[in-house]
Amino acid sequence: MKLSVKLPVKLPARTAVALAALVVATACAPQTSGNSSSGKDEKTGTLRVWLFQEVNNGPKEKVVDAAVSTFKKAHKDTKVTIEYIPVETRAQRMKAAFNDPKSAPDVIEYGNTDTAGYVKDGGLADVTGEFADWSEAKDTDPTAKQSVTVDGKIYGAPFFVGVRALYYRTDILKDLGLEAPRTQAELISTAKKIRAADPDLYGLVVGGAYTYGAMPFIWSQGGEIAEGKGGSYAATIDSAAAQKGIKAYTSLFGADNCPAAKCAGMAGNDTVTAFSSGKAGMAIGGDFSHAAIEAGKIKGKYAVVPLPGVKPGSVAPAFAGGNNIGVLKSTSHRTLAVDLMEQLASKKTQSELFDAMGFLPTYTDVRDAVAKKQPFVAPFVKTLASGTRFVPASAAWSQIDVLPTMFQEVISGKKGVAAASKDAAKKMNDAFSSVG
Repeated sequence: MKLSVKLPVKLPARTAVALAALVVATACAPQTSGNSSSGKDEKTGTLRVWLFQEVNNGPKEKVVDAAVSTFKKAHKDTKVTIEYIPVETRAQRMKAAFNDPKSAPDVIEYGNTDTAGYVKDGGLADVTGEFADWSEAKDTDPTAKQSVTVDGKIYGAPFFVGVRALYYRTDILKDLGLEAPRTQAELISTAKKIRAADPDLYGLVVGGAYTYGAMPFIWSQGGEIAEGKGGSYAATIDSAAAQKGIKAYTSLFGADNCPAAKCAGMAGNDTVTAFSSGKAGMAIGGDFSHAAIEAGKIKGKYAVVPLPGVKPGSVAPAFAGGNNIGVLKSTSHRTLAVDLMEQLASKKTQSELFDAMGFLPTYTDVRDAVAKKQPFVAPFVKTLASGTRFVPASAAWSQIDVLPTMFQEVISGKKGVAAASKDAAKKMNDAFSSVG
């Protein structure tokens, strides 16, 4: 652990016992999980940081600038340069950085589904030791921690988490004498009742290319996408339980809810746009969709509840999306870079990012605090508390795009659920095998 000054946070800091232990540890040497590939750990100089460019980046920049300012007060001889890069081109930028350490940043923001691939490529530094010694890390949501973990080692700090729930039109359900659905069966029947009452509306708008909207149907039936096997993964998308979930989701594509001709090619953003523009009675959207829906035509006419599971009152497991902050293995400023990572991902910064951008914090205590400030967050916090899932921690995941094809084959009638899921499983296993 480092001997540098720890930065202030809004919520409780370490106890006196933990502080004493830190002093003992740092009296010997910096406690790190591994050395930088550069072989250097310079304590002064310039740190380069790459963060993702948002649609409206100003509020994010303000929060980041404040965090960097605090960091620089603790490190007088250190400069920090921030570059905001487009999310769409991140793969090319990161690959170039991993191949050319001299031009690479020291600290990066990255999507949590990218973790395993970046580790396999040798791009991210193992910060297991520092994470364990970081007092705030103990309050990290378990699923968020999983998103920075590969083979039991930590490769970054969770930055924010995103999760989906059920948005529904309060005015439409009231007019039809319906309540918010409490089970998956009620969800499907409610969707079809809305469509029957008004054929110009989608009941529940769904998308054949909306993987993260479909996964909760599979998980709620007890199915899994893949399971760990022999140091790799084996697809289980063709299991009996997973097939039940696929049948439930694909049953929503048709003239009685969301016509296949229009909905088979939709992705998540398409479904949110349809809902916000008043074309659907319900939609599966994220906490991160809230601002867009508020800016749409149905402001004041909707509510949000957790996506229901199979049993009454249960919550369908949701995919825990979000981003992380990591240190590149090639950095020549490892100690400083880890300190900056911790400041950018701190409780204080995450709380301010929520206020500025609506990003859900990855700390359970901070998340509870922001939920009290903003009631719209409550259904998403409940969803997270009910248990979320993550994608396989395999470098192959970024290569796997077979689930939309599987859904679309079923929706079009080209294949049955059993055949489509078996074909998808084979393609997934080929991808898992290709990366070892």
